[in-house]
Amino acid sequence: MQTHDAKRVEITIEQVMLRRLTEALETADVTGWSVLPVLGGSGRSGNWSRDGQISRGTGMVQVVCLIRPDKLDALLDAAFKVVERHIGVVCVTDAQVLRAERF
Repeated sequence: MQTHDAKRVEITIEQVMLRRLTEALETADVTGWSVLPVLGGSGRSGNWSRDGQISRGTGMVQVVCLIRPDKLDALLDAAFKVVERHIGVVCVTDAQVLRAERF
C-alpha cells in the first residue's frame, strides 16, 4: 500500500487559548485537527494535574494536526503567534499517511 509524506504537529496549550489557536489554524489553511484533554504532566514549573480543578477552562489540551509538508511553515507561524506569550509546547514529527487527498 502506498503511503505519503505528512507532518504531525502537536500543540499543547491552555484550554482558554483553544479557540484562538483553532482560528489561527484556519487562517493557515489547516482544515483538520483533533483536540485531546491533557490530564496532567510535568514541566518547567513542576508537576501538575487536573485533579481538583473546578472548571475545564484552566486545564490543558493538545491539538493534533496531520498536514502536507508544504503547509508546515504557515501552520507554525500562525500557532507561534498564539503560544509565544502563553504556556504552550509545539512538536513536529514526520509521518506517513494513506489517502493523501484528505490532507
